[in-house]
Amino acid sequence: MSTHIEVPPHALLERILTLEIVRVTERAAVSSARLRGHGNEKAADQAAVDAMRRELNKLPIQGPIVIGEGERDEAPMLYIGEEVGLKTGPEVDIAVDPLEGTTLCAKNMPGSIATMAMADGGTLLHAPDVYMQKLAIGPGYDKGVVDLDASPADNVRRLAKAKGGKPEGITVLVLDRPRHADIIAGVRSTGAAVRLITDGDVAGVIHCADPDNTGVDMYLGTGGAPEGVLAAVALRCIGGQMQCRLILDSDEKRERAAKMGVNDPKMIYGIEDMARGDCLFAATGVTTGSLLSGVKFRKDGVIETETVVMRSVTGTVRYIKAEHRELAKFHLD
Repeated sequence: MSTHIEVPPHALLERILTLEIVRVTERAAVSSARLRGHGNEKAADQAAVDAMRRELNKLPIQGPIVIGEGERDEAPMLYIGEEVGLKTGPEVDIAVDPLEGTTLCAKNMPGSIATMAMADGGTLLHAPDVYMQKLAIGPGYDKGVVDLDASPADNVRRLAKAKGGKPEGITVLVLDRPRHADIIAGVRSTGAAVRLITDGDVAGVIHCADPDNTGVDMYLGTGGAPEGVLAAVALRCIGGQMQCRLILDSDEKRERAAKMGVNDPKMIYGIEDMARGDCLFAATGVTTGSLLSGVKFRKDGVIETETVVMRSVTGTVRYIKAEHRELAKFHLD
């Protein structure tokens, strides 16, 4: 099944930016990794934010943060609407989660990452900071094989049939929250397995794209809308399907969404609705998890990082293991 993506020439991001955004997530990961296990989520997140903003402002780009640390000016840095870059070069949309899994980092638990995405200007969904229903599967299936409005059990059976197996061979990744009790029960009622994660649903969705290595066939549940857009960019790069719906259950949330261009509060968003044009995605491990190795501070002073970087127009996925010997760039003092 082809995943070739047609993008107009004017919407192609410069190839060099693929490596540049790796530097951004590397800096954020290293800064927050120094606070692993210290129990201070805010300090770890602030360290990642400071480092990411500093590096973004060195890039030859112009454009706003459309997915960031907050919607209003009280966000200390990287708030939604903030302009970053050198104000030269291509116009872009930027989505960031400087430290996904702040609790994981604070407790030195597996799976925290520093992540960001970049796309041609005006092509990323401007999502308010609300919850979002999410359903994701990997590549290789016909469109519509699963449905956000179907029950969890029905979606498991549909996917199992498309996979040529039985529900017992399906594993669904779910964020471990009380609100997901019915989803978990529904999945298990089919004989399928549930894998629970405590945090980190960007990485969780990405796991669906490589079921042979991760053992995850489907992601299901509700989580942050900003993380949903980041995950959609990643799946656009590596293949897969995703359906999402914003949870706008109050007048205040509906008003906020309307101001950001959301006209249909019940709309189901596919990947192409959340991420159009040429997209780049990068994530660097902070603590070691199933997706990436965490930052290593070696005795000889060298810092090791592992990053995955993807581009939608080519479908290229690169894993970059780096050894950093010039440490001044990290501003660690």
